[in-house]
Amino acid sequence: EVQLVESGGGLVQAGGSLRLSCTASGITFDDWNIGWFRQAPGKEREGVSYIDSSGGTTFYSDSVKGRFTISRDNAKKMVYLHLNNLEPEDTALYYCRVTQVLLTSEDHWSTDVFWGPRGQGTQVTVSS
Repeated sequence: EVQLVESGGGLVQAGGSLRLSCTASGITFDDWNIGWFRQAPGKEREGVSYIDSSGGTTFYSDSVKGRFTISRDNAKKMVYLHLNNLEPEDTALYYCRVTQVLLTSEDHWSTDVFWGPRGQGTQVTVSS
């Protein structure tokens, strides 16, 4: 059974930074692609960032491009999302999901049907 655990969220002022972490158990970690998603109250789920199993391909949503950076350390079985220059609009529950589908489209990578289980998430709150 796949289990995902996110951490690193918190309360931060606008312009601040956070580093989110995602780890997975129950899978061979470096065989899987990882995505970060977020859900804010009253808003649709948004795919934030994607990284393939090797770390060689990454995608970002337009809303975070240039501010967020995704990376992974397969030896530690960790994926990180570095959040910089945070804005109040970034306030949401952030969670990671896994997939073995090789996603090549920056426009469609976050389509729900491609993705497997998610973790419980970590809350990011950005104050103005």
